[in-house]
Amino acid sequence: MRERKQLPDDPAGSRVRKPGGGRKKTAVKHADLIQQVHNTIKDRTAGDPMRQDVVWTDLTPQEISQSLQKQAVCAGPRLVRRMLDGLGLARRQRLKVLPGGDSPHRGEQCRHLAHLIQEFLEAGHPVLSIDTKKKAYLGTLYRDGKVSCQQALKAFAHDFPSLAAGVIIPHGIDDRARNQGWMHVGLSRDTTACACESLRLFWYNDGQRLSPNASALLLLCDGGGSNSCHKHLFKEDLQGGVNDLGVPIRVAHYPAYCSQFHPIERRRFSHVTRACQGVLFDSLDTVLGLIQKTKTQQGLTVTVRVLDKLYEGGRTVSAAFKKHMPIVFEKLLPKWNYWALPQ
Repeated sequence: MRERKQLPDDPAGSRVRKPGGGRKKTAVKHADLIQQVHNTIKDRTAGDPMRQDVVWTDLTPQEISQSLQKQAVCAGPRLVRRMLDGLGLARRQRLKVLPGGDSPHRGEQCRHLAHLIQEFLEAGHPVLSIDTKKKAYLGTLYRDGKVSCQQALKAFAHDFPSLAAGVIIPHGIDDRARNQGWMHVGLSRDTTACACESLRLFWYNDGQRLSPNASALLLLCDGGGSNSCHKHLFKEDLQGGVNDLGVPIRVAHYPAYCSQFHPIERRRFSHVTRACQGVLFDSLDTVLGLIQKTKTQQGLTVTVRVLDKLYEGGRTVSAAFKKHMPIVFEKLLPKWNYWALPQ
């Protein structure tokens, strides 16, 4: 060791052996490996006619590896995956991002929504996003996700509604000015009356306390569902709620096929889904506890309450309301923008 330390220059340096020792990598021995992989998949490659950078192949790495072996190139599936990565053909899952259609004046309404939100926030008025999360069933039915446990939780092999002990309709409210949300769990149907009762419950319990000086509310809604812009019944139930609250409500709907841009989707529902992931909804108390523990490092909290009323399905708007509708529609895109004023 002493003699070794006295050597003027150790060609190996800190390595165990000199550089270049050991078995050569396949990519080194076959410098044209990427080209060989490309030649293998070139007749099985598809592309997007509108974007030249989007391509894919239906050959698996195992099939490509077997084809290369026939050419005397020993390249396993793992190496083939690395080669495909270099060609921009990594294994990916399809994204649900393509709209199901287009809506006229979509861009104009989105710009109007941004202006309204900024205007109400600067004035100190509440900006509330409301929407109904996907309904779920109570009982021992399968749910996506994993949890830490000693053995796997067991659920029914089929997700038939007849095996459920009940249904839950989570209706959410998101306050854009605060990192706080509300989830009102209904136990019957997702109706316009349920959505308006959720808003009424929020305002009486928390809204008027948090915003005592509010002279108006901005309500952001989807274009469809229980708060659809096409339903006169929603406007009638909303007008009844406004009469009770005594506060004018300005309603702005997101255009059709734009629900993914609704703030409550990413600000609240994604975190609630994470908190409930993988756990069986065996009872209402379990569901309420899971939603209640929804938190983020930024301080998000969620208040949970139960809407235990039975909401009637198949209701129609009254003839008197439809004839003398007190709703005040705006000049700009009136089907999406209107006021409900206390009567």
